Amino acid sequence: MPTLGLVVAQFNRPITEEMEAAAREAADDAGATVGSAVSVPGVYDAPLAADRLARRDEIDAVAVIGAVITGDTDHDQVITDATAQHLSDVSLERDTPVTFGVTGPGMSAAEARERVENARSAVDGALDLLAELPDP
Repeated sequence: MPTLGLVVAQFNRPITEEMEAAAREAADDAGATVGSAVSVPGVYDAPLAADRLARRDEIDAVAVIGAVITGDTDHDQVITDATAQHLSDVSLERDTPVTFGVTGPGMSAAEARERVENARSAVDGALDLLAELPDP
């Protein structure tokens, strides 16, 4: 049974709370366990938490979930670009699947609520990648 680490951004918590529930349900549906969940202030803070989880021997893969909602500046684009790049780095450096279940950038709160199920995709993707990767 695979064991997942889950990183959940707290910013936009009404949305990420639903995302967390969807992620946990997806793990359960797939026969996986969420071995550890880490709450972080926002998605920009997720790479460090993902790295710490990926270092643990008992964690097979990490799914990161969060919601980035657009504002008056390009801040949402900057945040998601930087986060995606750093999570990719964590995955490669730790040789552990790390998936990006973050909605945004460029979406309203209503659009983010419509995409809560992206958290399921992050869990499914982590488990699929774990199953398909050849041994090192």
